[in-house]
Amino acid sequence: MSVLAPENRQPENRRSAIRGGTPEPPSELSMWFSDGWTVTKRNLTKLKRSPDMLIFAVLQPIMFVLLFSQIYGGSIQVEGADYTQYLMAGIFAQTVIFGSTFSGSAMAQDLKDGIIDRFRTLPMSSSAVLIGRTNSDLVLNALSVVIMMGTGFVVGWRVNASMGSFLAGLGLLLLFSYAFSWVMALLGMSVKSPEVINNASFMILFPLTFISNAFVQSQNLPSALETFANWNPVSALVQAARELFGNTGTLPAPDAWPMQNAVLTVLIGAALMLVVFVPLCIRKFRLISSR
Repeated sequence: MSVLAPENRQPENRRSAIRGGTPEPPSELSMWFSDGWTVTKRNLTKLKRSPDMLIFAVLQPIMFVLLFSQIYGGSIQVEGADYTQYLMAGIFAQTVIFGSTFSGSAMAQDLKDGIIDRFRTLPMSSSAVLIGRTNSDLVLNALSVVIMMGTGFVVGWRVNASMGSFLAGLGLLLLFSYAFSWVMALLGMSVKSPEVINNASFMILFPLTFISNAFVQSQNLPSALETFANWNPVSALVQAARELFGNTGTLPAPDAWPMQNAVLTVLIGAALMLVVFVPLCIRKFRLISSR
């Protein structure tokens, strides 16, 4: 927290005056980047001092990998693909989406603890708190996915595509998680306690992840659920990851536009979430910090 103390954050024109130079106030853009990076470092330092947060964030997807690949894998058949290869993209998508809930729960906790009131007294951009929160959660998600990929290699998952395609798939997962973290941040600022955010987020995330093609083929679901799954943005993310990692086998993509254009669907969805929820989050933060 020392990096945010007012006495440690002298304005640039004051430092210039001390050096005897001509005061030159920094641009708003440079201050915005500086403030965002300062809050990001604060959150990463907090994560470093609480390694149990990372441990528990990783244990759940590891449990899902072992549960589905080793226990249910022999009972779930996917014609045209090895189930472990089919499964891992779904686990990756589930991991980054569940990881985005940290933005919501952390914002709710900071509101409860009065951290937002302290931020309000500092000479900083009002959006820096949100930028730092979502950036640090992106780092946490990246670490989780890397560990998940290591677990996947242990149980037999392999990348059957070029390095460029692999990096594109990884980037797409992280882009979607970053965009979705703004949705969760808005939800975190809208509830009255951190306890509520967990229940509220899981009511959204469980239908999105389980009524999808993450663990089973959508065509095996009842007709109404099949339609939902094929137009579910999580299904598009999973399908895009499978294609970019080369894990589709001989499976044809379902006959629905999002599944036929999975990468484009994810890019459009992530862009829409950022365009809509970033301004809403900044507006909400300014409202609650002005009380």
